[in-house]
Amino acid sequence: MTNRVALAFSGGLDTTVCVPVLEEEYDYDEVIGVTVDVGQPADEFEEARETAEALDLDHHVVDAKAEFADLCFDAVRANADYQGYPLGTALARPVIAKAILRVAEEEDCDGIAHGCTGKGNDQLRFEAVWRASDLDVIAPVREMGMTRDWEIEYAAERNLPVEAGNEGTWSIDTNLWSRSIEGGDLEEPDYVPGEEIYEWTTAPSGFGEEIELGFENGYPVSLNGEAMKPIELIEELNELAGSYGVGRTDMMEDRMLGLKVRENYEHPAATTLLNAHEGLEALVLTKEERDFKQQVDAEWSQKGYEGLVDGPLVAALEGFIEETQTKVTGTVTIRFEGGQARVVGRDSEYAVYSADAASFNTEKVGDITQADATGVAKYHGYQDRIAAEAKRAADAKRKASDGDDESDE
Repeated sequence: MTNRVALAFSGGLDTTVCVPVLEEEYDYDEVIGVTVDVGQPADEFEEARETAEALDLDHHVVDAKAEFADLCFDAVRANADYQGYPLGTALARPVIAKAILRVAEEEDCDGIAHGCTGKGNDQLRFEAVWRASDLDVIAPVREMGMTRDWEIEYAAERNLPVEAGNEGTWSIDTNLWSRSIEGGDLEEPDYVPGEEIYEWTTAPSGFGEEIELGFENGYPVSLNGEAMKPIELIEELNELAGSYGVGRTDMMEDRMLGLKVRENYEHPAATTLLNAHEGLEALVLTKEERDFKQQVDAEWSQKGYEGLVDGPLVAALEGFIEETQTKVTGTVTIRFEGGQARVVGRDSEYAVYSADAASFNTEKVGDITQADATGVAKYHGYQDRIAAEAKRAADAKRKASDGDDESDE
């Protein structure tokens, strides 16, 4: 009976080394490489294909872009970010993990493996999906304590098809929604990177352009009046917003395992759509809905960062989100300027707003006169005034008491 393992395969140093390691150290008869398309550049698939051929590896490529784009739009409805940047890699990992698991089950694999280290978040996101299956979960890099130098030496000894472990100055992860850049000099918090680390965005400038985004039930559906599918809209906005320098983040990020790391991101489409969605919500939701939804969104975002978007808490949170989004339909005007995607206009038939009521040029608010606010104004802050008066009286009493004590002496 053939003992098989499915490996999350990119064709880079880590996963290339994992192929013979799984055979030699874990006694698998056959390794099946699985590359999942969530919007990476074409050259990454070419690298994976060429490396798989050189290794004589059974290689599967799974297109999961549509599934990933749908999840990204769910994240828009939840205004999802982590410590101020839009979730990207975190959202992609469960989609990738589920696609690899499907291949593993179709190919009657006994195990499923990844090339993540024991320091990052991705190991947790992959395994949260895989450990719900009956397959053995293997993490060779983590379990064997592999270092980059060890992998380079191992690859050289076995003449593996990698370029001496040289995969570029930076460690880059790209998908449809975001591009992350880390490693090298970027690991130093005081290092100021140049323009060379950016690919999706140009240097921000003061020049501006305005676009109109359409939403239905909280989902982005159109650009400048033209209906677009999720993938098409994201790709179009990445190019358009990126050309104005929108969507750059340089941050110190707190990982799940407690490490603090320097991260750089590009996310022009994500930034634009999240800003537009929040702008539309501000128009159509009541204050109470907005206040409570901030809590719901924060919980959704945390679970998204952890790779637990299929958990029962997220399902419950999305029940509330779904109800609120029935009113998040309309258009938002965004201005790209100075590296920002700024909301400058919004319109919806569900607007909780009356220009006539809010205007300083009208006397009444419906059948309410301005004089009716006098009673409210008298009560507003009433407890604070009582508290202040009570404190003054108590302080005066204490001062008088202290004076009497001094007289007795």
